[in-house]
Amino acid sequence: MVAAPMVNTAPFRRLTLVWPGLPWLWLRGSRSGLVLALAFALVVDLAVLATFVWSELFDRPVVAGLWAASAAIWVAGTALGVATFPVALPDVRPEGAEDLFVAARDAYLSRDWLAAEERLRHLLTLSPIDAEAQLLLATLLRRAGRLREARGALEALQRSDCGARWRPEIDRELSLIATAETAPAEMSRLPTGQMDTPAPRLAA
Repeated sequence: MVAAPMVNTAPFRRLTLVWPGLPWLWLRGSRSGLVLALAFALVVDLAVLATFVWSELFDRPVVAGLWAASAAIWVAGTALGVATFPVALPDVRPEGAEDLFVAARDAYLSRDWLAAEERLRHLLTLSPIDAEAQLLLATLLRRAGRLREARGALEALQRSDCGARWRPEIDRELSLIATAETAPAEMSRLPTGQMDTPAPRLAA
């Protein structure tokens, strides 16, 4: 399994500035970004409904206030997004990361889930942006039956910059989790020979 080729996503990353909160929500999975994005959506929806659907229920000052609030949130959110725009995550591995990954992969292939998880989490404390380690950890969690944790890890990776190269593998894992959630008994009876093999480690 080979990672997808690198694509220059810089222009697309900047497009997230059009919606308040979206840069941090989309590129980092930030909860504060989610709150800001939802708040802006709510105010804009209310302004549209008050103007075009329920116009007889709202006085003009209220409608004007809703549009003013929408504009204020957009201006403030855009200014904040420009000032604190998330930089692209560097693809840098600290010293020893390769050995840790290999040890975790070997433990995974030996079905030693505990050792594999321990090594992967150690690796991710050293290099939180290591997408391969995150993907292998999510795969391990799925194999261990911890489907909720696996899905959460994959969705976080899917939203982050470092996961862009691994979208096909992430989608495949999410599909396997969905299958396991609908047929857990059948998945748990998979023989050892059908165990997933993690992707090969890319050269730094």
